[in-house]
Amino acid sequence: MSDQSTSAPAQRRTFLMVLPLIAFIGLAVLFWFRLGSGDPSRIPSALIGRPAPQTMLPPLEGLQDNGTQVPGLDPAAFKGKVSLVNVWASWCVPCHDEAPLLTELAKDKRFELVGINYKDAADNARRFLGRYGNPFGRVGVDANGRASIEWGVYGVPETFVVGREGTIVYKLVGPITPDNYRTVLLPQIEKALKAAGS
Repeated sequence: MSDQSTSAPAQRRTFLMVLPLIAFIGLAVLFWFRLGSGDPSRIPSALIGRPAPQTMLPPLEGLQDNGTQVPGLDPAAFKGKVSLVNVWASWCVPCHDEAPLLTELAKDKRFELVGINYKDAADNARRFLGRYGNPFGRVGVDANGRASIEWGVYGVPETFVVGREGTIVYKLVGPITPDNYRTVLLPQIEKALKAAGS
């Protein structure tokens, strides 16, 4: 009888000691599946459907196209056309990876490609564009990062589709890749172009 009475508290004590481990394993499994199921490039933006930030940015000094200075960012230029705004920097490794795709995108004249150069040295930014070619019709310099905060940028690179009315219609977090260009970004651009044409 005494064996049964002492074994019950021992079993209860063992169960209470194992309970936190069971809870931890359950939470770990839950987090694992939740983290693995999401697409990090689809982080929602509070700016979707709202006007693009009205911050003017100076041009990248010395960046020329056919002997004329490439203009900076003027939000008024978004009106009347679909724009693809890419936030980039020469020190950003994924920006180097997506640069050839941006050059290909620039061949499509149905929309304008706009660059926001984020916290970069002007010489490095010009070298970067000299190496890959300048796909941008406009390049605004965000030297202190304040404009990128207004755009809701988490980190470079990020790309925004801005509709003809000057509103942000889509945001891609991370580099443009052949896969997400084909399956995500191009359909969003086409959607914006159709909306602009109606």
